[in-house]
Amino acid sequence: MTTSVTATEIVMPGLIEPTGLLVQERDVPAPGEGRVLVRVEATGVSFAEQQMRRGKYYDQPTFPFVPGYDLVGTVLAVGAGVDPGTVGERVAAVVKTGAWSTHVLVDATHVVPVPADVDPVDAETVVVNGITAWQMLHRIAKVRRGQTIVVLGANGGVGSTLVQLAADAGVTVIGTASTRHHEHVRSLGATPVDYRAPNLADRLRALAPDGVDAVFDHVGGPGLADSWRLLRRSGTLVSYGTAATKDDAGRSQLPVLALLGRVMLWNVLPNGRRAHFYNFWAGRRRPGRFFRRLRDDLTQVLDHLAAGTLTAQVAAQLPLVEAGRALALAESHTVAGKVVLIP
Repeated sequence: MTTSVTATEIVMPGLIEPTGLLVQERDVPAPGEGRVLVRVEATGVSFAEQQMRRGKYYDQPTFPFVPGYDLVGTVLAVGAGVDPGTVGERVAAVVKTGAWSTHVLVDATHVVPVPADVDPVDAETVVVNGITAWQMLHRIAKVRRGQTIVVLGANGGVGSTLVQLAADAGVTVIGTASTRHHEHVRSLGATPVDYRAPNLADRLRALAPDGVDAVFDHVGGPGLADSWRLLRRSGTLVSYGTAATKDDAGRSQLPVLALLGRVMLWNVLPNGRRAHFYNFWAGRRRPGRFFRRLRDDLTQVLDHLAAGTLTAQVAAQLPLVEAGRALALAESHTVAGKVVLIP
């Protein structure tokens, strides 16, 4: 392919409400050396975009930009140095921004093949969510069969994937969610607890009086200390978000820096417990190793999806041009799973 294609894409022009997203067309050039052109079949709404529209994502680009953390699509063309047999393959990729488009250029070493029998919408729900869940569970907390964990937001995109992967590994899971989602959380393999309940920490501890082996906390804020106290002596706290402060005024870096300071302090205490702040992009300064690990982990997750031991949690499917409505829906706390955009 030597000519460009015209892409329809969604632009985040500045600090906006979801209705402020713009739709534009742009010529996308033919892929250069080492790159592939992907026709996007599914992309999604993640918590990152919810923070970005508020200017609260830690290292987001300068406005205006095209959001979209991950995608699933078909390779239309390849650049020099890329196997021509890649054309026509369905692949997944994490791009951090730019996926809310009909066509995206991606480094060929960053894409991961999607099993032929996996629907692209289903695959989209477990790209960044699946990698995040897999790495936190198996690379950081290293949870083992027979252990007990707590997952905050067990009905969400990452949370619902975490619950299923843990349950499949023989782990007992306690998950927080609103009461409307309790049956759903139970069906995923977790014991549900109302996240709005008074004395939530006490209710969680009543289900695991001796403490739990790991807590996965995307909320942050003052409640992080409660998550830390739920751990048994050898337990691990994995913090991976600051949802509690997403509407706070001020610099986007401050909540993360405060969280990192707390994690560092806890780790010097002589009590046998560990605390981690999960950063999806940690290690990217060694890109070869980073993307090999990413491909390995996503392949594991997609294999679980293909085998049926992991079920895609699709909250809703909307056209790409309705990204504003999709973003508002994802922020409404009324749906379980991931909102997917269809270009």
